Amino acid sequence: MTNEYIIAILGFIIFILFLFFAGFLLTVKTNKKLSNILLASFLIITAIDISAFFYTVILDVNLTIDMLRNKVSDLKNPLVFLYILSVIYSNFKLKKIHLLHLLPWIISLIVLTPNFFLVDYNLKIEFSNNYTNNPEILFLKKFSLLISLFYLFAEVYYVKRYRKLLLENHTNKNHFKNYSWLKQLLILMFFGTVLTVIKGYVRDNQYPDQIIATWRIITLTFGIFFVFWLIFKALNSPSLFRGIDVNLITSKEMKLKNLRATNNQQIIDLKEYMQAEKPYLNPSLTIKKLATQLNMPMRDLSVLINQDLNQHFFDFVNEYRIKNAQDILKDASKSKLTILEILYEVGFNSKSSFNTAFKKYTGKTPTQYRKSL
Repeated sequence: MTNEYIIAILGFIIFILFLFFAGFLLTVKTNKKLSNILLASFLIITAIDISAFFYTVILDVNLTIDMLRNKVSDLKNPLVFLYILSVIYSNFKLKKIHLLHLLPWIISLIVLTPNFFLVDYNLKIEFSNNYTNNPEILFLKKFSLLISLFYLFAEVYYVKRYRKLLLENHTNKNHFKNYSWLKQLLILMFFGTVLTVIKGYVRDNQYPDQIIATWRIITLTFGIFFVFWLIFKALNSPSLFRGIDVNLITSKEMKLKNLRATNNQQIIDLKEYMQAEKPYLNPSLTIKKLATQLNMPMRDLSVLINQDLNQHFFDFVNEYRIKNAQDILKDASKSKLTILEILYEVGFNSKSSFNTAFKKYTGKTPTQYRKSL
């Protein structure tokens, strides 16, 4: 079997898998319908783009349609970006301003219109035969690269900001599943983009056909792995998409906005409350709940902990939990308590998060700490 047919078969398999999973996302019942629609749209656009690997083998190419197929891939970056926002924010909605994300695609079509879309068939053939040397294509390649880098930086920024907001507002590790999902998604998509860029470079610089075919096969094989990873995640992580409020901002942004000065008495009151009332024993404690208990504006409490005490809320609360756990481990009357019983007693809800936090603060696992006493 020649490389051409191997590439066509791999392309067709990915095309079917992407459409199958997109169909699943569009029909499955979920509270985050918009997220599923955006991800499904990305998969459909990607499938259309990948179809170039096999449909040219069985069909005559309509140059206009093929160019539109090629340029529709410009919509992939905006769709991924909007998908990430929809996962991060529980109340994210599409607005008219989001139509601005269509601009790169519209610009591409405008650039190609005079010397491709509006010319006769013979000139289109000439344009296609000289594809990589056309000034329009040279410009659009650089333009697309800049746009891709812009979206990549924006996606990394929002995902990192999301992690910071989670650390500043939550202690329950279940809230961090979205972050892990998005981080893994970005890593895989970045890797896929690198493979695509290398494949394009090898093709455009007239490397031997065998090398071009090899990079196409590598890229398509990664595509199969990617779609199976998506399916695995969807089936094994049904609790994804627990987002945060779109209006939530970081403590640093709050402080810059309010220019609030440090209140030493509030710090003393907070620490006394934590020791006396032990709100950290609640595994689902959030900064909003703690602010309500303290009768303090949530923004003030966020700045107090995350900026004035220079600790994430996540670490601030877990420090009290670990100190409580240390006291229990030292208590001879509680020596029969298991590590699992202790972690639940002090406010943790998983052994892995308890072990990680305990080792971070003491340098030892709970079991090692107990044996060292």
